[in-house]
Amino acid sequence: MHRSPDHADSRQQDLIIDVVASSGVILISVTGCQNFLNRHAMDDCVMLAIWLENNRLSLRNDLPRPQAGPGQAVVRVDLAGICGTDLELVKGYTGFTGVPGHEFVGRVVQAPDRPELEGRRVVAEINIACGHCHQCRSGRERHCLHRQVTGIRGANGAFGEYLKLPVTNLVTLPRSVRQRQAVLAEPLAAVLRIGHQVEIEAGMRILVIGAGPMGQLIARWLQALGNRPVVVARYPGQRGLLADRGIDWCAEDDLKPFRWWDLVIEATGRPEGFSLARRAVRAGATIVVKSTYEASLDLSLAELVVDEITLVGSRCGSLEEAVRWLASDRIRLDGLVEAEYRLTDFQKAFEHASRPGALKVVLHP
Repeated sequence: MHRSPDHADSRQQDLIIDVVASSGVILISVTGCQNFLNRHAMDDCVMLAIWLENNRLSLRNDLPRPQAGPGQAVVRVDLAGICGTDLELVKGYTGFTGVPGHEFVGRVVQAPDRPELEGRRVVAEINIACGHCHQCRSGRERHCLHRQVTGIRGANGAFGEYLKLPVTNLVTLPRSVRQRQAVLAEPLAAVLRIGHQVEIEAGMRILVIGAGPMGQLIARWLQALGNRPVVVARYPGQRGLLADRGIDWCAEDDLKPFRWWDLVIEATGRPEGFSLARRAVRAGATIVVKSTYEASLDLSLAELVVDEITLVGSRCGSLEEAVRWLASDRIRLDGLVEAEYRLTDFQKAFEHASRPGALKVVLHP
């Protein structure tokens, strides 16, 4: 352990030229970009966006610009983050077809029912609930039986110039929150969700497995609560970022003793991350699982039963709570966004995000 100091129509066909495979992500690159953008600029009824279909990404200029209906708003995207779920979508996770992207910050350009929101910077809850099923009526809208999920299931997301959302999903931002902080509001909300599911006690032995953007956020949140977690980190850049923030890390091979940790939070985005978590957690303790992926997982339920392990799936959290944390400066997010690309350079952006050890990569129109 390394301890730190205490501190698809004809207009689209000419754009598809070649396919590049990178870390299992299939990208369709685009040429003739100037003519492409010129055509786009001439038509305000369409927009530029990344399109996912049949496990392939393409850049399109023929998608209708969304229009707000009753109770809806249209947001122009300023920044959108690529996360592990987006990479898994390209591999077939959820079978989604449409515009991906669910981590974003933007400005409201149309809100017929709430005109006072127009021009305001916002982030948004990604779950679009029906409001009528028993889950919604019980206050569990994030688990609505008929929900759409922005950029993941049934609703176009933020990897385009505009997206449409229910007004009730929007959370306005104070001026003090900078853009590169705001684009991390959704993953921060997912981190804060852990605190509503598991009691974090002083002096707990807490292990975080995975040092990508989610693992880094979890470690910083725990540090802000006064805990001293240890993070399993594979890559030099990840380790350096942890050390710079006074967070302890260890290599996977140096993780000893096993069956010792009171709480293990798995955030690798890979099935083998859970296997390591299972070996690390003590009997009678808890594993929190943050990863979502297309691959299957071998799991021995008998071992979990015998050792009385509590397994907690943890997904989305409150954007309002995340914005309060951002506005209060309770958590430092510097260094987590390592690269920014234009939408037209989406293939480079996804290749970058797929690299081992990559941190947060963001897109802008």
